[in-house]
Amino acid sequence: MLVAALGALATTSGLPALASDTGRQWPRVKLALAASQSLYHLPLTVAEHMGFFRQTGVQVEWWPHESGAQALNSVLNGQADVMAGAYEHLFGLHQKGLPYQSFVQMSRTPQVSLGGSTRSGKAWRSMADIRGTRLGVSALDSTTHWMACQWLRRHGMSQDEVMFVEVGSSTGVLDALRSGSIDALCNPDPIMHWLEQKNEIRLLGETRTLTGTRKVMGGAVPGASLMAHTDYLQRHPDRVQALTDGVVMALKWLPTAGLTDILKTVPPSHWSWDRAAYLGAFEKLRESYAVDGLVRGEEVSRAWQVHSHLKPTPSPGRIFPERTFTNAFAQAAQSAQRLRSRATG
Repeated sequence: MLVAALGALATTSGLPALASDTGRQWPRVKLALAASQSLYHLPLTVAEHMGFFRQTGVQVEWWPHESGAQALNSVLNGQADVMAGAYEHLFGLHQKGLPYQSFVQMSRTPQVSLGGSTRSGKAWRSMADIRGTRLGVSALDSTTHWMACQWLRRHGMSQDEVMFVEVGSSTGVLDALRSGSIDALCNPDPIMHWLEQKNEIRLLGETRTLTGTRKVMGGAVPGASLMAHTDYLQRHPDRVQALTDGVVMALKWLPTAGLTDILKTVPPSHWSWDRAAYLGAFEKLRESYAVDGLVRGEEVSRAWQVHSHLKPTPSPGRIFPERTFTNAFAQAAQSAQRLRSRATG
């Protein structure tokens, strides 16, 4: 059941098209993302199934992928308009001279964990035991890969001391772990929490919490974000604003949501394999979600400092972290939120 649930990625048929009361279709945005049923994208799931995107006047067409790198490629080749993924992708884009920007932030931690397989025979006493292993990541140049590299660096190891194996973020994860193709795994929740609860992995590091993130990153960093080319932001500001408004509404709702509210909102396909594990993972992640959608410059600078050590370039001066985001849409969403609050008294 777990394999089937993880393999059943969200599709446009599972997320019905929304129209206005008069039958007119809302403006459509093609949104690429990886691990679409994971808690990494919970704000998007909430915005869709609570009807926030409908309220703000936008129809989202979902383009699911196995990794953030694949989702980014679908944006670069014109298949999708917007990407939901790790903020670090923006650094690579700017190094290539591509002016993409984050316009709303969904989390303030990377939200991935790293653990060793209990099937491997290792005792897994510390992160040092990762040396010499086959380490599963969703894909190279995805947040799971970058965070694994950062854990290695923080513990005095180089990237060459492990063998990275691309396993995706759905059925490939379990196949690789249970077949013995990998010795350790870096992935998002709820899969990592479920594997931990079932004693299939022993957790060695996490960035679910702010405390865990500070240990490996030195402080809060931007996590999942919506990003697009600046040309798209300028040509379709109404669609971008509608997306941002919907996400900010979801971010405002999440801190007040009880576990019953989550179960009523999230489609059963996301948690039917183990409802308790899904809710347990959500509780661990609750504080990691952004509070207002705004990107903090100091957190971007911290993320860039870490990323520049992981992927040094001949000309690091080309990167200006402050150019990788705009808060114009999130600030407008905040103003609209305040007006709604006053109107409802």
